[in-house]
Amino acid sequence: MAEESIFTKIINGDIPSDILYEDEDCICIKDIAPQAPVHVLLIPRKPIPRLADATAEDQALLGRLMLRSGDIARQLGIDEAFRLVVNNGAGAGQTVFHLHLHLLAGKEFTEAGLGF
Repeated sequence: MAEESIFTKIINGDIPSDILYEDEDCICIKDIAPQAPVHVLLIPRKPIPRLADATAEDQALLGRLMLRSGDIARQLGIDEAFRLVVNNGAGAGQTVFHLHLHLLAGKEFTEAGLGF
């Protein structure tokens, strides 16, 4: 069995974290190395290593994550302008192999300087 990711340990309560939102499908926490004034992570409870590893069985979960992103953006007061990022694989900047969405806001984003 693969070693649990840090996100699984946070979900299981083994590592404390500032949880901003949680439901039966996911949790939302503050990023510990923020790339923007607002930078939170939306993490599914189901440990899918990368987006490319998701299957048709995960379709509803992926859709719910997208909807929750909008809900969380409204909750944080950033729903007018935010960026949603999913890194897939080490070459794309993924460092924790448990699918997660980065929700960033509070600054203007340009094509150059994505920082991921």
